[in-house]
Amino acid sequence: MHPRTMGLPALEFSDCCLDSPQFRERLKSHEAELDKTNKFIKELIKDGKSLIAALKNLSSAKRKFADSLNDFKFRCIGDAETDDEICIAKSLQEFAAVLRNLEDERMRMIENAGEVLITPLEKFRKEQIGAAKEAKKKYDKETEKYCGVLEKHLNLSSKKKESQLQEADSQVDLVRQHFYEVSLEYVFKVQEVQERKMFEFVEPLLAFLQGLFTFYHHGYELAKDFSDFKTELTISIQNTRNRFEGTRSEVESLMRKMKENPHEHKNISPFTMEGYLYVQEKRHFGTTSWVKHYCTYHSESKRITMVPFDQKSGGKGGDDEAIILKSCTRRKTDSIEKRFCFDVEAVDRPGVITMQALSEEDRRLWMEAMDGREPVYNSNKDSQSEGTAQLDIMGFSIVKKCIHAVETRGIHEQGLYRVVGVNSRVQKLLSILMDPKTAETEDDICAEWEIKTITSALKTYLRMLPGPLMMYQFQRSFIKAAKLENQESRTSEIHTLVHRLPEKNRQMLHLLMNHLANVAQNHKQNLMTVANLGVVFGPTLMRPQEETVAAIMDIKFQNIVVEILIENHDKIFNTVPDTPQSNSQLLLSRKKSTDSKPPSCSERPLTLFHTVQPSEKQENRNSIINSSLESVTSSNINSFLHSNSTPQSNMNSSDPDLEVIKPNRPNSLPQNPSPTSPLSPSWPMFSAPSSPMPTSSTSSDSSPISSPFRRARALYACKAEHDSELSFTAGTIFDNGGGSIPVRKHSYGQEEQEI
Repeated sequence: MHPRTMGLPALEFSDCCLDSPQFRERLKSHEAELDKTNKFIKELIKDGKSLIAALKNLSSAKRKFADSLNDFKFRCIGDAETDDEICIAKSLQEFAAVLRNLEDERMRMIENAGEVLITPLEKFRKEQIGAAKEAKKKYDKETEKYCGVLEKHLNLSSKKKESQLQEADSQVDLVRQHFYEVSLEYVFKVQEVQERKMFEFVEPLLAFLQGLFTFYHHGYELAKDFSDFKTELTISIQNTRNRFEGTRSEVESLMRKMKENPHEHKNISPFTMEGYLYVQEKRHFGTTSWVKHYCTYHSESKRITMVPFDQKSGGKGGDDEAIILKSCTRRKTDSIEKRFCFDVEAVDRPGVITMQALSEEDRRLWMEAMDGREPVYNSNKDSQSEGTAQLDIMGFSIVKKCIHAVETRGIHEQGLYRVVGVNSRVQKLLSILMDPKTAETEDDICAEWEIKTITSALKTYLRMLPGPLMMYQFQRSFIKAAKLENQESRTSEIHTLVHRLPEKNRQMLHLLMNHLANVAQNHKQNLMTVANLGVVFGPTLMRPQEETVAAIMDIKFQNIVVEILIENHDKIFNTVPDTPQSNSQLLLSRKKSTDSKPPSCSERPLTLFHTVQPSEKQENRNSIINSSLESVTSSNINSFLHSNSTPQSNMNSSDPDLEVIKPNRPNSLPQNPSPTSPLSPSWPMFSAPSSPMPTSSTSSDSSPISSPFRRARALYACKAEHDSELSFTAGTIFDNGGGSIPVRKHSYGQEEQEI
């Protein structure tokens, strides 16, 4: 306990009558304490008002700060944002909401502060201390009166009449009594104020502090509520920083390449040629001027568009002009003072237009383009070693060896796949692994190779493939899927796209994702979370076809695709996506697919073969080719399939050019046919060739399902023995005359056999 200071002496009522010097001294000490208290309260009220004003200013400043945060909007590069970027973008609004909520509570505290602190203190000072001061004035006045009457009474002569003396004594007694009463009241008031200040002065301060505590507690509750978003935001910031590091290195690499050889890294443009040219324009009185234009040329339409633009002024200098090219002729050097000039004649404009290129090389390119020759564009060039890696037996063996070495010896190594090995060691290991002699003799990678060398070799091998594992043609579809708002929709769309990949690509991807999921499960030891693995493998598995800043900005969505593959690898690779299609959609998708590229094995439809003579085959084939797609779809296929199978729902795909044909098993057929049944999978199967079939009259687009096939006894798809196979089982089909037509059964991956 703190030592107590000497307190004020008590004022006894009995001392009021004596009014001794000691009583007066004690009373004076009480009066001095009251004056001190009065001054202190006065200063405290002044400081309290200043504090409230400062809090109001602080609240106003914080509200302005919150408004500034709320008004700012992030604009990211690209046409979509990742979940992390969305979280970061809305963080400013979340910050503003928290600050506003906090300032609302602060304003309530400020408004209450006047009532709980200032008003009670002013009231105590005026009513209590003020009353004590008034009592003191009255006491001093009565003291002076009493002393004066007493002195006057004592100065009376004893020779006065007795009646006069008695009257004077009575008057003195009355004055003494009144003084005594006033003295008692004053002493009572002084001691009352001294006692009251112990609670009436301190209680408002306590109430004010309680308001502060309430405000701070509200801030604590806000912090607790904000904790989940803070954690999410912290993760998003870290993920975005990680992606930024990878993106920054890619952009810097592209920038260095552009510095070294800018002509080797041009974007694929819809225009045959584009760039700045100076166009000669004739002025009044025979004068000419050279005006800078940004020109584009399209060889198919022979259309030249000229936009007057000067970078120095930062704006257009006139209206756009378009002409149709008639001819282009190089201008001789001695015919004009300017260098790098050529003349252009237009179909829809008289006269000759003289243009000046920026260099001799630039003029050559413009001349070649306008002569109808295509310019040389440089798409994404792979390294010189690319092409030596393949998705063959050796390729799978190399990847499996690397994965086995990592999972047995280095699954807990920190920075797995992020820490790179020495390039010379990586190349040496790859040369050993890709050597056919060494591959046959050695089953595992020797323990002398470091884990970082093995992981770098695995990534390098994947980059050495002729194309990315997830293929150029699916690049935009995967990116589009990653940009969907709903997580379930993203997973479903990527699930579908994965099953459109060629079989070997999907098998390799499955092998890799199983491994990366195992790595992510040990992230507490190796520090490689799913997000970190996405950053490492996104650009490797989905490298863009052309190196542009826009493509680099999409790396973050490549990372998201890999994250989804890792997190949902079991569902994506071990289950078939639910995307049923109608028969007309199947034929339309096959038609579009054939127009663009030969069908892959996984895209080939079920083919029925009619056992007729060669001449009849040719006639049927020609009639099938000449029949329209709509008549085949509406009359033959619907009547053929709907008689034995349930209708399939129509589900549109986001990428109609990449449709996958997935026939459904009819409900009327047995779930598990017996081994001896004609529908059993043990029947001989037909295997399509592994290489894409050329588009011809016998291709899958001209599926021979036509008028001879009026009625089907049974047709269904059965599951193959392996997930990688797609097999179709056909029963007996009857022709017009009621005769049976043998039907072949397809199973990709087995030998062709006749039924």
